[in-house]
Amino acid sequence: MKKVKLEEGQKNNWVDNLDGLEKNVPIVAKKVLFPFVLITSLFALWGFANDITNPMVSAFKKILELDNLQASLVQLAFYGGYGTMALPAAIYIKKYSYKKGILLGLALYALGALLFYPAAVYEQYYLFLGALYVLTFGLAFLETTANPYILAMGDARTATQRLNLAQAFNPIGALLGLFVAQSFVLGALQSDDVDYSTLSESAKGLIKTTDLLVIRDPYVVLGVVVLLIMTIIAFVKMPENQEKGNSTVRNSIKRLFKKKEFVGGVIAQTFYVGAQIMCWTYIYQYAEILGINNQTTVNYAMTALGVFLLGRWICTFLLKYVDSGKLLMLLSIGAICCTLGAIFIYGIGGLYSLVAISFCMSLMFPTIYGIALEGLGEETKYGSAFLVMAIVGGAIMPSLQGLILDIGGTGYDDVKILGVPEVNFSFILPLICFVVVAIYGFRSIKY
Repeated sequence: MKKVKLEEGQKNNWVDNLDGLEKNVPIVAKKVLFPFVLITSLFALWGFANDITNPMVSAFKKILELDNLQASLVQLAFYGGYGTMALPAAIYIKKYSYKKGILLGLALYALGALLFYPAAVYEQYYLFLGALYVLTFGLAFLETTANPYILAMGDARTATQRLNLAQAFNPIGALLGLFVAQSFVLGALQSDDVDYSTLSESAKGLIKTTDLLVIRDPYVVLGVVVLLIMTIIAFVKMPENQEKGNSTVRNSIKRLFKKKEFVGGVIAQTFYVGAQIMCWTYIYQYAEILGINNQTTVNYAMTALGVFLLGRWICTFLLKYVDSGKLLMLLSIGAICCTLGAIFIYGIGGLYSLVAISFCMSLMFPTIYGIALEGLGEETKYGSAFLVMAIVGGAIMPSLQGLILDIGGTGYDDVKILGVPEVNFSFILPLICFVVVAIYGFRSIKY
């Protein structure tokens, strides 16, 4: 065998690579385990906010006698806050620190939740929308901070697995949010059980006042809880990513948008989040034409989150053996098939297909995130901001679906399109979204 003399630097690199092959690189190192757990808890916290809010589209529609487009403004306000605040959050974090970004995010989160109190007092829909908008300013700070922080907490080779692991706790918070919505909100709403057309104006006004107070209370309690968590984190010493850079915001953004994989990731994330929010928001309208009320539908929504959580854990394991781009493509194809079932299978089978989509969606957000941010280095914080801004897809897409639902009237089965009720046909929008994600997965496969 021919001997090759290695220079010292080459030898060190060779040894490092050999160590990486011989040793099983941990997803989370012991030295950062506590910070990892603390930051991971935030994923559950914003999951709670997301899924206590989804049923509010249907609830506000009934309480305030809105059409589908007006009711969908709940999601426009909620997810619009991400599009507004993500880039300012990245600039703030770059200038100060991860911890300060988290604290400011929690403060804005709590403020938005507490603003539900005056909104209920004045009984104004736009005040509720404003409260949700402010609340998601805080969520934008938290997501812009937490996602890249998790990616940076260890070896780059396990970054996508680490983010999938942290994101697996998001649906736990979401399940809790749905439980609160079912137990303390939807089940207590009087407007869900009465026909407004048979009531006097004074009777309707009393029901409206009572129901808005029911919606208010969980958010006010949530605001208090978030303030307590903020106080705890304020006194905990958190490690900081020491990576610094002299690049200006403009130069960083220019470099980012020259990277095709990053730009594709932003586009794919926009369409994915839009699909997720449509599937989880309009499951209530889908079930209603089957004679299932909102409180009962929460059980199906919780099942969807359950299979979503199961999918997260399974996919985190599979990523050890399967290329992330390939797995993203395969699950996108699965989501396309399930969505076709939700559109064209009328009855409970279609509802089951809609629930099954959640398993296929489980991998998508963190995997798109990890692929898009790979190798960005100094630009990671700004890249993260644009991927969080992509959550604005959850603001735009549900409003477009609301427009489809308003074809023929405010009901969900006013007309037939391609032989199915308009609520079924409206899921053509998530179908298109999953096609976009599948294309991104295919283009990201590493051979």
